[in-house]
Amino acid sequence: MTRKEFVKICGILGIGLPLQSTFAACSETSDSSEASNINKVIIVGAGPAGLTSAYLLNQQGIEVQVLEANSYYGGRTKRNTNFANFPIPLGAEWLHVERGVFDEIVNDANIQVETKTTPYNQSTDFGLFEGMQIRPQDIGFTIDQKFISSSWLDFFEEYIVPSIESKIAYNKVVQSVNYSANQVEVKTVTEIYTADKVIVTVPVKMLQNGAITFTPELPNDKVNAINNVTVWDGCKAFIEFKEKFYPTFIGYDIMPESAGQKLYYDASYGQNTTQHILGLFAVGTGTLPYVNLLDTDLIDFILNELDAIFNGKASANYVKHTFQNWNKEPYANGAYINDEENWKLIRTLGTSVNGKLFFAGDAYTNGEDWSSVHAAARSAKRAVREMTR
Repeated sequence: MTRKEFVKICGILGIGLPLQSTFAACSETSDSSEASNINKVIIVGAGPAGLTSAYLLNQQGIEVQVLEANSYYGGRTKRNTNFANFPIPLGAEWLHVERGVFDEIVNDANIQVETKTTPYNQSTDFGLFEGMQIRPQDIGFTIDQKFISSSWLDFFEEYIVPSIESKIAYNKVVQSVNYSANQVEVKTVTEIYTADKVIVTVPVKMLQNGAITFTPELPNDKVNAINNVTVWDGCKAFIEFKEKFYPTFIGYDIMPESAGQKLYYDASYGQNTTQHILGLFAVGTGTLPYVNLLDTDLIDFILNELDAIFNGKASANYVKHTFQNWNKEPYANGAYINDEENWKLIRTLGTSVNGKLFFAGDAYTNGEDWSSVHAAARSAKRAVREMTR
């Protein structure tokens, strides 16, 4: 089974492998005249792309100011540390490329990244749910890996955040960006910030909703791309059971593939734990009806759904649950761009404007890859490289 087939069947976050590592293309150490002419850069958003952008610019000695709307950094790498004795990733959960991407993000040969991950066995038990029955099959080859006693957010906290944490301002909701003059002006509800250049890293759904106005207006092709990409709804649930009665994966074949994805999976896989945690990952139409149910109705629906598959074992072994609805996150409003989206629209989203306004994030890439943490980090690399070349 190829990685793309694995993603389509299982619905695991992410898409096909990138054609090349944009990190590996060149080092972030730059002595160009353009870099020396940049005194300050404002970064809108402190998710993976915002943190990576700030970190790489800081490595070059360029002043950065990160404006984050939430009271915390990390964006959709949010985690829960109270539910189990290992981190529960409420958003991005898997590593979809080789581990070398950690070193590429850190961009420092003197630092050894010790973040632990584990691959899935080719013989990992996987069931495709069809016609009220699970059809067993092997998962086959996949490059995807699970974090061990860690998460994407833990990686950023350990290796990226320490050098830039003092540069992050929280609860700063950006309302407008004016890039008509030599200095770019960024307005929040109460303050005005100026810089030589700006990197916008907010989820594209926020731009679709008109959360930030731009002066002058963005080019027509970029506005068209923003308005026409499909951002999937998204939710995750985690349920603890007294015993494990389920396979590592239960995939659902949602058609057409562009409509969404749904997957139950063993969230405790590879962890040093005795807790049995089953995860539910859903995007697009796969989120229905979960995102429309109240909490008590939600867990009843999930348990009934699992009981029908496992002969009542879900209700008999239920301990507790937690639920994350990304549609209701005020500064996300959804999950990520449809895996089957037109790559040309993605590439347009990632283009810069007038040499002053840059975009980075899981949606703003070169069109080779999108909707993953590594893609967000690589887009940050691209934006910084273009800005300082």
